[in-house]
Formats: sequence, structure tokens, C-alpha cells
Amino acid sequence: MLEWINDFGWIIWLTVFLLLAVAEMLTLNLYFILMSVGALASLVAFLFGAPLWLQIVIFCVVALATTVLIRPLALAHLRRGPADQLSNVDRLIGHHAVVLEPVSTNSGLVKIGGDVWTARIRDGKEIPMGAEVEVAAIDGATAIISFPTVHKATGTAAIIG
Repeated sequence: MLEWINDFGWIIWLTVFLLLAVAEMLTLNLYFILMSVGALASLVAFLFGAPLWLQIVIFCVVALATTVLIRPLALAHLRRGPADQLSNVDRLIGHHAVVLEPVSTNSGLVKIGGDVWTARIRDGKEIPMGAEVEVAAIDGATAIISFPTVHKATGTAAIIG
């Protein structure tokens, strides 16, 4: 068995690299991709004739070093920009929506922009189909909606619901 590993170790390191890369694609947390760099370093060490114990040490050292040194820099780069900048579904809060199916505290459908969302209201009476509403919050894949109203004295909008 040890002889096979010495002859075909590149297959093992390539497999480890591919498995770690697939794990990274599934998790997207920047751990597995950095560990896969360690597998590539060990593959290169194998190709230069390093013994198995050295290949394992290289894998461990490179995986640990990239995780400790590169991951914080990569995460900081990904989080660049103003802290108050909204992303993803947070951008939908405050947008107008049209009710496609009556919305109650339990169920309903609304169209926000070009997308159809499940919706509900926190409390109050059912909102009929065709009503124009405003997104007050997002709870998972459900939009929490309310009626926008305009204050007569100030002319500003407020949310009821």
C-alpha cells in the first residue's frame, strides 16, 4: 500500500484538492479553498520527489498559513464599502409592491419589482388583491408588508401595520 502511495501520490493530492474545492463551493466560507492550496503545495512537493511525511507537513503548514494569513485579508476585501450599505433583500425594504393574492397574517402573494414573494402582514385586516403596499421587512423568504400612508400636515409617508 505504501508503495502505491509513493508511486501515485499525485492522484491522492489531486483528489484532496478537488474535494476541498467542491466543499468550498458548497459552503463559501473561505476555509476549504485555502486548505486546497495546501493540497496543491503537497502535489508539487510529490512531483519534486519529497517523501510522504514531508508532503503531509507541507499540506498542514501551507493550509494553516493561508488560513491564518490570507483569510482575514480576503474577508476584509469582500466586506469593503460603507457599513450602512444595504445588500440583497435588505434593499427591498421600503419598496412598493402590488398584492397578487389577498394578504393576511398567515399568507398571501405580492409582486416586488419583477419578483413574486410570499407575504404577510403583522396584524390588522386582510389586504385585498390589487392593493399597492410597501415592504416593511423581510422575514426569510416572506415579505412583511403594510399600507403606505401620507401625513396631510407634512406630506411625508409613514407605514401602518
